[in-house]
Amino acid sequence: MRIAIMGSGGVGGYFGARLAQAGNDVAFIARGRHLAAMRANGLAIRSVLGDMTIPRPAVTDDPAGLAPADIVLFAVKLWDTEGAAKAVLPLLATGGVVVPFQNGVESIERIGAIVGAHRVMGGVAYIAATIGEPGVIVHTGTMARLRFGPVEPSQRKTAEALLASCQGAGIDAELSNDILRALWEKFAFLSAFSGLTSVARQPLGVLRDDPDLRATLEAAIRETWSVGRAKGVALTDDFVTQQMKFTDGLPAQMKSSMLNDLEAGNRIEAPWLAGAVARMGSAMGIATPVNATLFAALKPYCAGAAR
Repeated sequence: MRIAIMGSGGVGGYFGARLAQAGNDVAFIARGRHLAAMRANGLAIRSVLGDMTIPRPAVTDDPAGLAPADIVLFAVKLWDTEGAAKAVLPLLATGGVVVPFQNGVESIERIGAIVGAHRVMGGVAYIAATIGEPGVIVHTGTMARLRFGPVEPSQRKTAEALLASCQGAGIDAELSNDILRALWEKFAFLSAFSGLTSVARQPLGVLRDDPDLRATLEAAIRETWSVGRAKGVALTDDFVTQQMKFTDGLPAQMKSSMLNDLEAGNRIEAPWLAGAVARMGSAMGIATPVNATLFAALKPYCAGAAR
């Protein structure tokens, strides 16, 4: 497959490198110091699952200069969604499909409004990875999994081809028959985890070991579950209990990417995570006080702030 990686940070860089190492035709789209380092020194992955380097990756900051792709793995930050969707339009000239691996639950609609709904599948990435330094992706823990699936029947063959490429690269991947449910399952945990780690400025272990913070985390997950169920998403009755058990199995030192961005003084994705829960809840008449409070506390940092 010819694969383009739109956004070569923690998610795009890690999985793109694994796909490239396995012999797929992968082109990376990056910018700034990360782009310069990849051109000069290659793309390096540091992971307990195996370190590796792509010494001469195909990398550019201009998608229009690349040949059309079969798949565009779309992994930019949420505030860049519309601009990046416009930028990848030339890559879809021969019928390619975009698979967003972003946080939140609104990417399919946001990207589809620009490139066409029939050209967007659903995708969920489970990984703690970030740009450790320009040209180097650092993967924390052992979780590195992709779930994706069609939202229209015409996308099924493309989804199956992507699954085969992932399996050939040794990536833990699953073709989901209900990708919208998978998106909400991640969203319910992530919006709570990202919001609370960022407000508390603490990793997951501190949140789950303190009774008050743990109760706040659980309440935030329950609010999102309520909104998802009201939207018709098939979240199970015991979903919140299972999410808390899942939380207990994660590394204590795990931080959200939002907290990493906050500590670095970068923009943060709160408007599309806790903020989105509060916005959707308000529109449906569902109370979401915990998510609304998390978002309110993070609003001063949404556009970035000096460290």
